[in-house]
Parts: sequence; C-alpha cells; structure tokens
Amino acid sequence: PQSVPHDHAAEHLRRVLEAFAARSPRSLFVARDLAVRWLEERPAVGIDPDVCVLEPAPPNPEQLSSLCLWKPGHRAPSFAVEVVSANHPHKDYAAIQDRYAACGAQELCVFDPLLAGPASLGGPVPLQLWRRNELGQLALVHFGSGPVFSEVLEAWLVPSDALLEVADDRAGKLRWLTGEERERAARLDLERRVAELEAPSRK
Repeated sequence: PQSVPHDHAAEHLRRVLEAFAARSPRSLFVARDLAVRWLEERPAVGIDPDVCVLEPAPPNPEQLSSLCLWKPGHRAPSFAVEVVSANHPHKDYAAIQDRYAACGAQELCVFDPLLAGPASLGGPVPLQLWRRNELGQLALVHFGSGPVFSEVLEAWLVPSDALLEVADDRAGKLRWLTGEERERAARLDLERRVAELEAPSRK
C-alpha cells in the first residue's frame, strides 16, 4: 500500500505531465502504475513505474493493461518516475536502476519527498536523475536537493516541499500547471479582462 504523501506526489506529477502531453505536438501518453514487461518468455519480470511518459504513444493507450515491449508499437518509457517509499527506500536508491536500464528507459527520476532514503547509500536526497548512456546503462547525473534538467521533457525538475514540480526555468517560477490549474488560470484571466472592459462603463 502507498502512503498519502507518496500517492499525492505521484498523482500531482501525473496531472502535470498529462497537461503537458495534451498541449504538446509530440505523440505522448502518461501512465500511472502501469506494468512494464520486456521478456515475452518471462512476463512476470518487469517494473511498475509510479508515473511514466511513453513516446510515441502506443496503440489504443487508454485500453492498456500492461506495456509489453515485444508487441508492435510498445516502447520503453522515455521518462519514468519512482517516488521513494518509506517502507522500501533501499529499492529506490539501489535496486531499480538496472531494471529500468534493462527495459530501455531513457531517463529515470527518483523523488524522495519524505527524505526516507538510507544514509548507507549516500541519502537521503530529494532528487536523483539517471540517464541512459551510449552503453545502454543508466548513469547517475544528479543526486541532491537542487533542480536538474530533463532532456526528455526539455524542462527542469524542481523539488518543492512534498511535490516535484516541472518548470521552464531552473528557479521553478515558470512551473508547469495541471489541467485544472490551467483552466482556473484561464478563467481568472477572462474574468479580469471582462472586468477591465466593464470598468469604463461604470464611471
């Protein structure tokens, strides 16, 4: 079972990335807790990212029960996120990177909102980013509390309190909004414009 902070962090990031996918010209699909399997002869072997971005989107993505990389149109996540669990922090700090490398993921983000990571592995730190190198390995490119640039998203990953934000700038001031936040901002902007237009007639 997932804790409330774990679920909140993963769900927030899913909504942010879904809004990005909806407005992007790229063929993207965002999934949460989707089973990723890469050995047809051993379908039980795999990993279930807390959140992942699939590019290009597989056929009929809304009907996916699992991502099977031996099937046509099924490709490894280009970007995956693991939120560190307080129950199994060693797994997210030391055990999952090889599995993501084996499936062919391009980038893996490990977010530790509760700083539950073990000191024996250099932690805890809020944010790790692993990136696929020319040898097909996932190499650690960031391990710390500051922001890091994601080449897949072409944006900054910015730890903020218990959430991981995605932003166009390193400081996180131009953060990406969820679909609900974008709609709310558009509505407030429209109300402001209407008020400005009506203001002269009230004088």
